[in-house]
Amino acid sequence: MCEIGSEVQIRNHLISKRLDQRKIKLEILYMKAAIVEEYGQPIGVVRVMEIEKPRPTGKELLIKVKSASLNDYDWSLVRGKPYLYRLMFGLQKPKHKVLGMELAGVVEEVGAEVKKFKAGDAVFGDISEHGFGSLAEFICIHEDAVITKHPEISFDEAAALPHASTLAMQALRDMGQIKTGMKVLINGAGGGVGTLGLQIAKLYNCKVTGVDSAEKFDMMKDLGFDKMIDYRSENFTKSGLKYDLILDCKSNQSALAYQRVLSPEGRYISIGGKLLSLVNVLFLGKLVSLFSSKRLQVLSLKANKGLEEIGNLVVDQKLRCQIDGPYSIDEVGAYLQYFGEGKHEGKVIINI
Repeated sequence: MCEIGSEVQIRNHLISKRLDQRKIKLEILYMKAAIVEEYGQPIGVVRVMEIEKPRPTGKELLIKVKSASLNDYDWSLVRGKPYLYRLMFGLQKPKHKVLGMELAGVVEEVGAEVKKFKAGDAVFGDISEHGFGSLAEFICIHEDAVITKHPEISFDEAAALPHASTLAMQALRDMGQIKTGMKVLINGAGGGVGTLGLQIAKLYNCKVTGVDSAEKFDMMKDLGFDKMIDYRSENFTKSGLKYDLILDCKSNQSALAYQRVLSPEGRYISIGGKLLSLVNVLFLGKLVSLFSSKRLQVLSLKANKGLEEIGNLVVDQKLRCQIDGPYSIDEVGAYLQYFGEGKHEGKVIINI
């Protein structure tokens, strides 16, 4: 009886141990992530599922993601459009299956060669120069992809800042050479770049006109736009008004149309939009500059450049994030569709 009892105890112990190991595996080795494995409309192809949790090596950080945001990158990746982008994303199906390119979170573990951060540090950043995949519970990314988050900035605010704010700052100040009192126009003014771009322009006491849909006018007026134009009823390139600086988030017209509404030494800066329009601006913009003092340029973003300064402006209450959400990661497909249709106000934030 004692021998039989011992065998039963041993067997039960082994079964219990295996169950515990499986439980640990489920708790530690897997995570929830927003995945796309084929091209299509977000509602149809974006799935939230369990995948293997990564482990950091070398100079990588394992970050527990608190908040992330949606961007044009995600919209283009999911649909595989424009088709030319498939040379980067994958010809038949996406190479990068986990969506997301900016985040705010907490360092959980560090690789052996990491020097900038330690476990427990709060961080945020645009990770696109080092990889993608921020719409997940955890991500492994190079330590240079993020900076330290100020404790006075919430995780939702921090996730809203990296990509949009640096686009706006680099376009208006670095490339656009914004000056006090300029007449500024922002096309696509109700999104993340536009709402932050307005506030940066207001630091220079500029008069700012915003172009977007009328449904966003209440929000835009509250933020401080001096004038709003509904793109569906008025084409700002045919108004006869001149602007010293144009920040274009849509880039859906010809370079000649843009140069027509620039002041004699005006600057037009595109940060994204339709591919053919961007190519048009790049080539015809050079011709325009040969025969006038006007400049038409396309910004090539330097990820996270100026982000620490922007964080300080938020802490000093000179900038504020216009957040649409936050929404659950389980709703990513629906809200990426919402984002792509241009219905959002500011940055669409996803809580992980």
